[in-house]
Amino acid sequence: MQSLNQSLRNLLLNTDSYKASHWLQYPPGTDATFFYVESRGGVHDRTVFFGLQAILKEYLSTPITHADVDEARDLFAAHGEPFNEAGWRDIVDRLGGHLPIRIRAVPEGSVVPTHHALMTIESTDPAAFWVPSYLETMLLRIWYPITVATISWHAKQTIRQFLERTSDDPAGQLPFKLHDFGARGVSSLESAAFGGAAHLVNFMGTDTVSGLLLARAHYHEPMAGYSIPAAEHSTITSWGRERELDAYRNMLKQFAKPGSIVAVVSDSYDIYHAIREHWGKTLRDEVIASGGTLVVRPDSGDPVAVVHQCIELLDEAFGHTVNSKGYKVLNHVRVIQGDGINPTSLRAILERVTSDGYATDNLAFGMGGALLQQLNRDTQKFALKCSAARVDGQWIDVYKDPITDKGKQSKRGRMTLLRHREYGSYRTVPVSAEAASLADVEMPAGFDDAMVTVWEDGRLLRDWTFAEVRANADTVKL
Repeated sequence: MQSLNQSLRNLLLNTDSYKASHWLQYPPGTDATFFYVESRGGVHDRTVFFGLQAILKEYLSTPITHADVDEARDLFAAHGEPFNEAGWRDIVDRLGGHLPIRIRAVPEGSVVPTHHALMTIESTDPAAFWVPSYLETMLLRIWYPITVATISWHAKQTIRQFLERTSDDPAGQLPFKLHDFGARGVSSLESAAFGGAAHLVNFMGTDTVSGLLLARAHYHEPMAGYSIPAAEHSTITSWGRERELDAYRNMLKQFAKPGSIVAVVSDSYDIYHAIREHWGKTLRDEVIASGGTLVVRPDSGDPVAVVHQCIELLDEAFGHTVNSKGYKVLNHVRVIQGDGINPTSLRAILERVTSDGYATDNLAFGMGGALLQQLNRDTQKFALKCSAARVDGQWIDVYKDPITDKGKQSKRGRMTLLRHREYGSYRTVPVSAEAASLADVEMPAGFDDAMVTVWEDGRLLRDWTFAEVRANADTVKL
């Protein structure tokens, strides 16, 4: 019997059930279709485009086969849906199994305001005009890495603002200020890979190993992120409450050395007692003598109040220096907060701590569910819609304009996205019905086409490196 993983690799089954019948629903004489993807608004006013290259390499790079068609034919017959067996076999026989589509998109890492086309998908073979629609289910899942990258990017802008105000080394510290703790909280390994890599577009700290693998497999990045030795509750509480001190001392013995960083969760029983007595008195000299940096991790309670109090207690024990901007920087110790972190609590913590005169240097954050799981397609209101079809040789506009919800009004006609070369502003512009291709768009003064052809007829035409993606995302700052 074929395994689930083998069946899930069949591109013809990577769709919604009703898509199998859509080839019969277009007007007679249709021989081309055009689709686009956009964020129709949402929580943030701009998005970070990421993940298309990984989707294309992972799902479209392998040509379909007659075995794929056989499996899909049999499944849809039993499932109650018609299936375009002849059309798919024609693609296998005549086109070598390569899907006749063209995908254009903004460069990965681009930060684009909402309500603009981010990518377009169009058919390239009159006999297979229905293929772009069939792929909607799979291609629209790009909403997920884009949304994660967007949440992470906006968090980065918040942290950047506080670092620039309070730190002597904002640029050096920023890449490691938000750590990905989300792998265990997502719905699948695949989600961890795509979401984990999306976060790494903006930061370099992660515990989501599968994100590293995706960046390596699809973006030519040998090592996209880093981590440090860190305790979890089981490794501390296995010593027993009466030996909590021994558990902490063992962490120093195993991992603390000159230049090293070691994180120790310290709230298993009483975080304040642990800081005052264990770290601040009994182990204080050992922490200092190790030459490493101890990162204390609270993991319960109100994040804003607890982090503030922990920093004050660590200050009492280890002291601080004052940097050139007049903010206090703790000696030998730091705090990382990973519980209850989201964009709102992150800002609130920074506001509380800096208002008390402490530099952002003293803090790092871990983000789990709020980064990789507490989001959905409506977070940024993503949609993939058909906007044009060629019927009887003429391009016609295809759109929806529901009277009950103007927010779901879709764009019409073929289109591309332009970017002003000096100001960086964007403009989604139509392509006339008479134009033979998108290359015929007349550019307004100062604008260039912001999209490039990424994929055409089974071939990847633009292969971004992770370094390029990161650079693109970092060119725009709030």
